[in-house]
Amino acid sequence: METRDTYKTIAAPSDEILYKEKNSKFFGYAFPIEAESEVKQFIDPLRKKHFNAVHFCYAFQIGTEKTSFRANDDGEPANSAGAPIYGQIQSHGLTNTLIVIVRFFGGTKLGVGGLISAYRTAAQMALEAAEIVERTIDIHYQIGFEYKDMNKVMRIIKEKNFNIVSQQMDEKCLIEISVRKKNAAIALEVFEQTFGITIKKLD
Repeated sequence: METRDTYKTIAAPSDEILYKEKNSKFFGYAFPIEAESEVKQFIDPLRKKHFNAVHFCYAFQIGTEKTSFRANDDGEPANSAGAPIYGQIQSHGLTNTLIVIVRFFGGTKLGVGGLISAYRTAAQMALEAAEIVERTIDIHYQIGFEYKDMNKVMRIIKEKNFNIVSQQMDEKCLIEISVRKKNAAIALEVFEQTFGITIKKLD
């Protein structure tokens, strides 16, 4: 079985979109995120920008190997906002993505079915306004060696096309490399078999 080592996300924050339904306005935004702690920093500026808005509903999914998600209705009837927003993240096969829909109530109630449809449409429009990209899942390793083995290490890195993330050159040298997941076993093997060099996986 081939290892899946790519995932889809969005390249950058989307442009603002506007969807209208019976005088209610739904402003939609999509953001790339790496951690749940980032959600607040995207929603807070929107609360300032749209200070008259009634609801700031959102959903996100993060993670590549193990994913976690959250859907928030922010005062709308249960599962009428967060779930349809999250459904669009799923149907586009995305992760590390946050969608926020800001609603201004227009005076006419939409009903649960109408809300589900409006939030789903606004979320879809926000993703259509974003650039969806495919990225590789990378494993990070730290290579430890003495300065005299520098050429040997660099030759392997160059031959195998590993990416250098950071390096620290002293008597004892440390290089952090990132390797595409499907090539991780090769990296481990080649460095473990090279005398005088240590390799450890970084979290």
